[in-house]
Amino acid sequence: MKHIRLLRCRSVRVLWLSMTLSVLGDRLYGLAAMWVVYEATGSSSRTGLVAAVESLPYIALGGAGYLMARFSRWRSLAWLDAGRAAVALAVPLFWSPDTTGFLITLTLVLLLGTLSAVFDPNFGALVPQLVPVEELPLVSGLFDLTSRIAGVVGQGSVGVLLLLVSEIELFAVDGCTFVVSALALGWLGRRTASPVGGEPPTGPVRATAGVPARSLLHRHPRIAIAVAVHGVALFTAAVSTVGLPPLLVSRFGQGATGYGLALAATAAGGLAGNLLTGQLAGRPAGSGSSGPGESWIRTYCLAWALSGCALAGLGVADSMAVVITLCVLSGLLFPVCAVTLRAHLTRFAPAERLRLLTVDQTVTRSAGLAGLLLLPPVVDAAPAGAFVGAGVLLSAAGLAGWWLGGRKAP
Repeated sequence: MKHIRLLRCRSVRVLWLSMTLSVLGDRLYGLAAMWVVYEATGSSSRTGLVAAVESLPYIALGGAGYLMARFSRWRSLAWLDAGRAAVALAVPLFWSPDTTGFLITLTLVLLLGTLSAVFDPNFGALVPQLVPVEELPLVSGLFDLTSRIAGVVGQGSVGVLLLLVSEIELFAVDGCTFVVSALALGWLGRRTASPVGGEPPTGPVRATAGVPARSLLHRHPRIAIAVAVHGVALFTAAVSTVGLPPLLVSRFGQGATGYGLALAATAAGGLAGNLLTGQLAGRPAGSGSSGPGESWIRTYCLAWALSGCALAGLGVADSMAVVITLCVLSGLLFPVCAVTLRAHLTRFAPAERLRLLTVDQTVTRSAGLAGLLLLPPVVDAAPAGAFVGAGVLLSAAGLAGWWLGGRKAP
């Protein structure tokens, strides 16, 4: 398997294992925070507020390219993960089920979101420097696998861990995963001390960080199309996030078991999709009838269009077997979308790559937050109709991107 070949490199292996722990810790932190707040308050509104607050730094820092570029070093990322460990470990010390405890939790969630908003795009910009150019698509698939593993292990391990420790103590487990990741990143920083592109922060990284995002996207219209379609995808994802439990209850009489089965099917599909995408990652970009500049955007947009079909299908599914099948299909397609875009961005200069990753992160987080704020009333009014409408919107956006991507210059 192609991923195994990459893991033979010690730096890639250490970084991949540490990031698997870091992403898992991030996932556990999010699940634990939502669960603790809901159990203590019984308020869905307060629980939703926790999710919204965590997204705010991703949106606010979208235009701070100069600030982002200051952290384009492995050692800087190690300090960020150390900060995330401190935040997670602080929750058991300050949490209480009253208004003061809730406000402290919101503050800690906001701080964690800020650290993660700086960490994520810088990590994506740094990873490609570890491998030769011809292996960039493969390394994108390898690190996408960390999210797929966290999706599977995170859901199941929360249940197991809660049998052994309290909800608050679970944050200590989260903190330990960040500590391990910080140590690994620090070790990698000592081995490869140079920042992105091998230049000091006063050089090209910082200069490009000052370029307006609009100007950069104007020079690369296919990237702009991909980011727009990605934003629509995250907007419509709110329907599935909010609407799947009531849909399963109202149509199939399923409770937590059915919901867990659907989540597991999506996660399993994601793992399989990542492995399949990894096997195709080494194929030449222009092997089809499309030109080399447009094949990636057409693959990307077509995958999102098919995801829209699966989303709409959930609204008309007449059995749990169909629901599980559609969840697996959605899971299969998610890595295709993620790896295709990330692999293309690795071909940009390091500083441009960081800026584009930050723009994509800002757009998708903004769209996701908008979906969580605007779509729940639609789901409450008509769960099945919300799925169909969201799926049609996503498919239309994907097909429009597929058509425009074949017409725009690179």
